[in-house]
Amino acid sequence: MIAHGGQNSNAGRLVHHQSAEFLIILQPNRLMARRTTKPPRSVGLDADPGFVARSKPRRSRDPLQPQLPFDPFPERIEPCLALLAGSPPEGPGWVFEVKWDGYRLALHRNGDQVSVFTRGGHDWSHRFPALVAAVQAIEVNSIVLDGEAVVLDEHGRSDFNALQRSLGGRGGKRVAGGEVIFYAFDLLYFDGHDLTQMSLEERRHRLKSILGDGSEAIRLSEEVEADGAAFLQVACQMGLEGIIAKQRDRPYRSGRKGDWLKIKCVQRETFLVVGYEPSTKVRGAIANLLLAALKDGQPVYVGSVGTGFSYEQAVSFKELLDSMKVASPSISLKRKGAVFVPPKLAAEIEFRAWTGDGKLRHASFKGLRDPEDHIEVFSLDDVAKA
Repeated sequence: MIAHGGQNSNAGRLVHHQSAEFLIILQPNRLMARRTTKPPRSVGLDADPGFVARSKPRRSRDPLQPQLPFDPFPERIEPCLALLAGSPPEGPGWVFEVKWDGYRLALHRNGDQVSVFTRGGHDWSHRFPALVAAVQAIEVNSIVLDGEAVVLDEHGRSDFNALQRSLGGRGGKRVAGGEVIFYAFDLLYFDGHDLTQMSLEERRHRLKSILGDGSEAIRLSEEVEADGAAFLQVACQMGLEGIIAKQRDRPYRSGRKGDWLKIKCVQRETFLVVGYEPSTKVRGAIANLLLAALKDGQPVYVGSVGTGFSYEQAVSFKELLDSMKVASPSISLKRKGAVFVPPKLAAEIEFRAWTGDGKLRHASFKGLRDPEDHIEVFSLDDVAKA
């Protein structure tokens, strides 16, 4: 049963499933998902249920006391990435979150120094000043937060195109405004201690204590203990991109280890642009972009996309790609009249399915990834095995 709320700020949707009951709150400026039947189980970190984690003020060390051991503050932590799965996993060891559609970022604060790292390791502190100010306002001395920067639409759903516009488009230099929200879903370092070897459940417990209700710029990505299939169905009905499944007892491991899975409502991935076919109807424009995925680290042709871009984009793409064209394609493909380019540009593509010969079906162009944030090109090797 799904009950739709009215137009007030507390409007939400209550979902009832025989094996799980949880609440999805979708507001113009906030989306949350949480279980309503019982509060999250404490893992014993706090004797006082009302305890809120806060750093003590800095003070000079007593020279008579031994030097306490601290973990060095990390320059960067390679992110944990999710494997693509066809359906949600089952069992009590999994918890779920909304899959946000934005830029994966890590917020590092060491004293007064703050860095905002992209998934590829580039420091975008200058492009997210609101996030820098928000993490400086947290009452801690040092912290590393893992999460996703998004811009929400009027229905509270993350909108990747709106985020790109906020940053000035691909390669843009615009400073993101206050419309950008960082949804934190993991805590990797806290006040001198590396937390990556702790279980997800313990890390999340501390993260919630630190963030509390959050702020306008930094919010907690709510965790859902529920039946994965039921949660995915609700997410798809609400027009979300999908859900993330995580194993609650695992440490934070960089790369794709299978601890995290992504299950999508709509298939959407990042592919390499390896060329184009010129339009025979519109002079000076493209008709299709030629796309490739990765297999064993090498580009493999997976089809083309000819919808989703405007006339202006079709013209600008031709100018851009003509300036990059090469004589020999990077893929095994013979196509009369096609122009080939090195696999340096990455495009967000939405599609319905794969054909029997491994090509994209009903593909639609959604945007070009920023050159500093297109590291997660779709790899045929990174699909979770059923």
